Amino acid sequence: MKSAHKVELIREHYPDMIRKRLSQGGKSQYISDAVLGGIDGCITTFAVVSGSVGAGFPSSVAVILGFANLIADGFSMAISNYESSKAEQDFIESIKKSEERHIDEIPEGEREEVRQIYRAKGFSGDLLEQVVDTITANKRIWLDVMLAEEHGLGKTAQRPLISAGVTFLAFISVGSVPLMPYIMSSLENNQQFAISAFLAGAMFFSIGMLKSFALAKPIFLSGVRTLLTGGAAAALAYYAAYMLREIFNIATG
Repeated sequence: MKSAHKVELIREHYPDMIRKRLSQGGKSQYISDAVLGGIDGCITTFAVVSGSVGAGFPSSVAVILGFANLIADGFSMAISNYESSKAEQDFIESIKKSEERHIDEIPEGEREEVRQIYRAKGFSGDLLEQVVDTITANKRIWLDVMLAEEHGLGKTAQRPLISAGVTFLAFISVGSVPLMPYIMSSLENNQQFAISAFLAGAMFFSIGMLKSFALAKPIFLSGVRTLLTGGAAAALAYYAAYMLREIFNIATG
C-alpha cells in the first residue's frame, strides 16, 4: 500500500505533471462551508426537537418550530457567510489595488521591499539582484509576490455566492434529517425522538468522517468529536427546556 502511494507521489512530481498542476493555479475549496452548514443545520433542528421534548410539547410543535428555524437560520447563515466572504474578497481587492498603485508610483521602493523579502530568505549579492530583477520584470508576478510575501494573501479566494449556496444547501439538507420522524404521525413521541436522535447522531458522525476524509485526518476520531459536539448541544437544549418547564410550572399534555 505504501509503495503504491509512493509511486503515485513520484508520478505527480514529474516535471510535466508539476507544470500542469502549477498552471492550473490554486483551487477554491468549499468543504468548510459545507461542514459548517451541515453541522449547524443538524444542531439547530435537533436542538429544537430536544427542547420540545424536554419541555413536554407535542410533536407538532417540534415540526413547526424545527422547519421554521431550519429555513430562517439557514437563510441567515447563508447571508452571513456571503457577507463574510464578500468582505474578505473586497479586502483582498483593496490590497491588490493599493500594491498596484505603489508599483506604478514608487517602483524603486517596491523593488527594495522585494529585495529585503528575499534577503531574509537567504539570498545575497548578485543572485539576490537577479531574483529582484526577474520578479519585477513582470508586473503580474511582482504583484503576486507582494500579495503573498508582504500581506500573506493567497491567489485563490472564495466566491461569495457559491459559499453562501453551499452553506444553505448543506444546512437545509442535513438539518431536515432529524425532523423526518416527526412527519410520521403513526409513531409514538418516544419513538420519534429516539429515531430523530439516531439520525442526528449519524449525521454528526458522517459529517466528521467526511471532513477528515477530505483533509486526510483520522476519520473515526473526527467523527466521534463531531458527534460529541452535536450531542452536547442537544443535551443543553433538552435540559434547559426541562428546567424552564419545571421552574415556570408549565403544564403539558
